[in-house]
Amino acid sequence: MEIPHLIAGREVTGDLRGGPIFNPATGEQIASVGFADAARVQEAIAAASAALPGWRATGLIKRADVFFRLRQLLVERSPELAAIITTEHGKVFSDALGEISRGIENVEFAAGLVHLLKGDYSEQVARGVDVHSIKQPVGVVACITPFNFPIMVPLWMTASAIACGNTVVLKPSEKDPSASVFLARLFAEAGLPDGVLNVVHGDAEAVNALLDAPEVKAVSFVGSTPIAKAIYARGTANGKRVQALGGAKNHMIVMPDADLDAAADAAVSAAYGAAGERCMAISVLVPVGEAVADALLPKIAERMAKLRIGDGTDPATEMGPLITAAHRDKVAGYVTGAAAEGAEVVVDGTATSFDAGYFIGTSLVDKVTPGMRIYDDEIFGPVLAVVRVNSYDEAVALVNANPYANGTAIFTRDGGTAKAFEFDIEVGMVGINVPIPVPVGAFSFGGWRNSLFGDSHIYGPESIHFYTRSKVITSRWPDPSESQVNLGFPSNH
Repeated sequence: MEIPHLIAGREVTGDLRGGPIFNPATGEQIASVGFADAARVQEAIAAASAALPGWRATGLIKRADVFFRLRQLLVERSPELAAIITTEHGKVFSDALGEISRGIENVEFAAGLVHLLKGDYSEQVARGVDVHSIKQPVGVVACITPFNFPIMVPLWMTASAIACGNTVVLKPSEKDPSASVFLARLFAEAGLPDGVLNVVHGDAEAVNALLDAPEVKAVSFVGSTPIAKAIYARGTANGKRVQALGGAKNHMIVMPDADLDAAADAAVSAAYGAAGERCMAISVLVPVGEAVADALLPKIAERMAKLRIGDGTDPATEMGPLITAAHRDKVAGYVTGAAAEGAEVVVDGTATSFDAGYFIGTSLVDKVTPGMRIYDDEIFGPVLAVVRVNSYDEAVALVNANPYANGTAIFTRDGGTAKAFEFDIEVGMVGINVPIPVPVGAFSFGGWRNSLFGDSHIYGPESIHFYTRSKVITSRWPDPSESQVNLGFPSNH
């Protein structure tokens, strides 16, 4: 089976290059996908450009109706969509359903576009002069999404962009592209006109074609930091508005007064959920004090031993495989190399054997320090590194010195400590006794430093700013008898 592009409502296949789609739980090829060349990408851009005038002129209430219908379709078809995600990505079925649910939050947010797109109005700023502002779409938008959330991130981008009156070319990951095709079909069923949302598959050639096309006015990207940085540089050099979300190294600080059982539950859940393939996964545990570390690590290891790893279609499975064999081997390399760097491997997940698929066990590595590869790099796998510190100040300094600043969390029972952490920490998303602080749809998602290139976070209120341009109109309707020539600079007095 070949996964098609969707351009102007049509399925398009027959590309000269392409790649296989695997089921990560079995290692078997289940489909193939064609890679769009520059000409194919230009077809999608042309379709989006042709659809733009009509969609931009569509009334806001009618646009909102599309999102109300889309929400209902997503709810009704969630089991079918979750099965697609589990088959191509590998995450467990319940996790796939949770991903869809978080994507639906942004559909609900976008459905409020009548309110979100309101401008401002000031009457009589000067005698007979009124000023008002309006929000207008930027035009054709490119959305480039990662493999780890094949439906949630596309919904985070496309729902806001389309609600604002833009048209979209979506380029999903070539590793698990079917969810994006499914989404585009649901949009069409909800009443979205052909060409407003187009889907093309591919690799760097397709991405570069989007970044270089003058018709594309804005680019949204989620992926690794090196690619995010490159996309931001190329896109902005071409005069585009760009938001490029990169990688992460999320720390979870555990204070001496924390409930250690709750902290252990949270650490295991946040480090190993979705096999660690989340940009908001906890990858560094920071116990404050040797006593906290010595008490907490056995609790975490005990919970790790009980995790069920296997095919995500099995309801008993808690953690599925990694996305590819190459990525599995790369993750394993961080664990096997940790001891040589001076760390202590408490639980070695690479020692776990599996019959098939791209599985790896969970790992816990203690006595890690900055400068070790296992600390410095974004591993994107089920590996939890432990950095021991002696004080709250040392913990905060550790997090603030890290080049990534996506998310962080602190576990404490002390309100003063929690309040201080909010103020002191230099990270975009912060959890207080919440290990994965992904904001609800009414807020926006994004980090600082090397976790974000650009000024706008994704989804929520900041997405409305990103996908629109403000226009300010100053008007005056004077009495013709008052008209006169005046070469002085306009004054509001």
